[in-house]
Amino acid sequence: MRVLVTGGAGYIGSLAVWRLLALGHTVSVVDNLANGSLAAVQSAEDLAGRAADFVQADIRDTDLLIRLLRDVQPQAVLHFAGLKSVAESVALPLRYYDHNVQGSLSLLRAMQETAVRRIIFSSSATVYGQAARAPFAETSPIEPVNPYGRSKWMVEMMLRDFCAADPAFSAVALRYFNPVGAHPSGRLGEWVAGAPNNLLPYIIGVVQERFERVRIFGDDYPTPDGSGVRDYIHVLDLVEGHCAALQVGPGFSVYNLGTGIGYSVHEVIRAMQVACERAIPHEVVERRSGDVAISIADPARARHDLGWQAQYDLMAMCRDAWRFAEQHPNGYGRVAAGAS
Repeated sequence: MRVLVTGGAGYIGSLAVWRLLALGHTVSVVDNLANGSLAAVQSAEDLAGRAADFVQADIRDTDLLIRLLRDVQPQAVLHFAGLKSVAESVALPLRYYDHNVQGSLSLLRAMQETAVRRIIFSSSATVYGQAARAPFAETSPIEPVNPYGRSKWMVEMMLRDFCAADPAFSAVALRYFNPVGAHPSGRLGEWVAGAPNNLLPYIIGVVQERFERVRIFGDDYPTPDGSGVRDYIHVLDLVEGHCAALQVGPGFSVYNLGTGIGYSVHEVIRAMQVACERAIPHEVVERRSGDVAISIADPARARHDLGWQAQYDLMAMCRDAWRFAEQHPNGYGRVAAGAS
């Protein structure tokens, strides 16, 4: 297929570019490089042994997107472009609605103008409300508690309405549960400038001595060790889910992408200690407002409809994430000596 990947220079997007190229698809990438890296796209190309076309642009530029879609004539769009920090979205909500909602609206307008009728959307498990009880199914209550989650839900609603208006249009929303890990080569992965909002990148920052210790927000939850339990999914499993979603027919569909297995904060710290072969200092602090005790996916629908199932366990996630971090201690801009 000819596939356009928005946000293809970012963490998940660049790994999707690699996998699509490896499977023989023709890939075009559009990214404004605000949070992505051209080096990630180049690594994806090197690993796949094939090249992608790259355009540096912002998806909020509808006229440019129309020209790009007419030129590329993609049979599908994988839509990763957007902002993803929960904390930042609370401080800067309009920025998130501008990038995530307005950007997606611009993309849909361009797709409508050029008769491109298939999109795979990067959604999030943050759309589930606190009234939902784990494991979360696609039918669980929807009540996001922050602007980031609400921006994802707004895009899902737009896609649902667009499919209702155009029966030939196919839209798949994939709700992620805590993507982690990296390409096993260590050449493609995640590096966060500043203080990460997610657990595993923060643990890696502590190992690299960028931060003093890992903070565990609460140890009195109704879980086996008192810390919060989350469903972590290897990024390679995640991109396989996107490839599987390319087969979905017309209409709006939504799928959870998770393992269905929960790991506590203490378990993740212990696994990373094994992966990096060193102790990781940590401390328990007060709970954070809005955190739930357990967030785990029910991935049965994806398994049934897409034939997809997560393959990697927590140790594989930690080892691959650490391998990338060792090779890229300062992100894609500087690779560690001796790294290949």
